[in-house]
Amino acid sequence: MDREKQARKRFAEKKWDSLEQMVLAYADEAIHIARSDFHEEIDHSIASLPRLERILNRLCPAPEPIPSGDSDWLVLLWGSYFGELLRATHGGTWEMSIYPGTDFSVPALEIGGSYLYPMMKVHRRLSLGAAEELPAFYAMLRARLEAPRQKPAQ
Repeated sequence: MDREKQARKRFAEKKWDSLEQMVLAYADEAIHIARSDFHEEIDHSIASLPRLERILNRLCPAPEPIPSGDSDWLVLLWGSYFGELLRATHGGTWEMSIYPGTDFSVPALEIGGSYLYPMMKVHRRLSLGAAEELPAFYAMLRARLEAPRQKPAQ
């Protein structure tokens, strides 16, 4: 976990020019950490989703709170990667958005008028365990994104 420790320090001191710059940097770092610390190859493809799931399962195998010092880092690292995987597949843009049912703003991926919250999904996966697995979530998401849009009644 040497690379992860170095990255945590480097990223904690970094000032980002934009949300997209930050997300891209975290997502890129996730690829390197996956390889060096978990011996998993991930590449922003849907095929790498099961490998990401294995990493998350190793980090938090059971539904329990994420260790307090790790939460923000893990959510940003793996949530950025998951978001970039979605963006590589479905397009979209990053922006800050109010998370539904709350009054706080979080990074969101806007795809075709829908807002997705990859960091929040990763947080749920890490906190609640395999019941929130990403491959099942992606299958549901893909079906919704690829379904023909209903035109509003006039």
